Amino acid sequence: MPKMTKLTLRFFHIVAFYLVLIWLASMLLIGNFVVFFLYYLLPIDTGKIFGRKLNSFVFRLFLNGCCNLGLMHLDLHALDKLNVEQGIIIAPNHPSMLDALLILSRIKNTSCLMKASLWNSIFLHSGARLAGYVRNDSIKSMVRRSVKELQSGSNLLIFPEGTRTVQLPINRLKTGIGLISTKAQAPIQTILLLTDSPYLTKHWPIWIPPPFPIYFKAVIGQRFEPTSRTTEIISLLQNYYDRILDDSLHQPHTAHT
Repeated sequence: MPKMTKLTLRFFHIVAFYLVLIWLASMLLIGNFVVFFLYYLLPIDTGKIFGRKLNSFVFRLFLNGCCNLGLMHLDLHALDKLNVEQGIIIAPNHPSMLDALLILSRIKNTSCLMKASLWNSIFLHSGARLAGYVRNDSIKSMVRRSVKELQSGSNLLIFPEGTRTVQLPINRLKTGIGLISTKAQAPIQTILLLTDSPYLTKHWPIWIPPPFPIYFKAVIGQRFEPTSRTTEIISLLQNYYDRILDDSLHQPHTAHT
């Protein structure tokens, strides 16, 4: 590609990048204002169903827009088969802050374990509350609410690392996912999120554009049945992720929306 063409394409991508960030922020702000009232008007179960479908729609709309503008290439079709599941823990690795959007854009009947700082955000709070997402500020409350969601037939998205990956191939896993699985006797479905981009990895600000396009691929991993001991399931998960997430899986992937 001639130099000027590359520069022109880079300029287009950067302009599009900032426009889609403004677009996402606007959708989240407007949506949170609307669902603030729906939380009090709708029955709890109806609100959860509507909130999760709405969140999934908004996230998918945003991601499709990014793909149409050439900012992303996504291969997430493997996640669609999990829409028929009930009462399972969905456990991806966590390379980027975009990971929750990727998962929730495809799997609708899913609650999400969220950091309290994200839960309290003006962009996410009302939508997360309506959808019945679980905040992690209190261990006892977090486990109780997570178990309740799973036993009601909802799936639960948990990032076992607790934060974005900084120690490749994966951080040391937190015990929370094992505790929740053991208490709810819920299976853990691993998902491998593969990317070639540093965007929104730990310490990468949201407003700094990366090289485009960004590639993401989701692969359905091994499913682990619940055990009677938290330490046992954590050890099994850690060994599995350490083994499967090798360098060869992080090469660029040609993907499709």
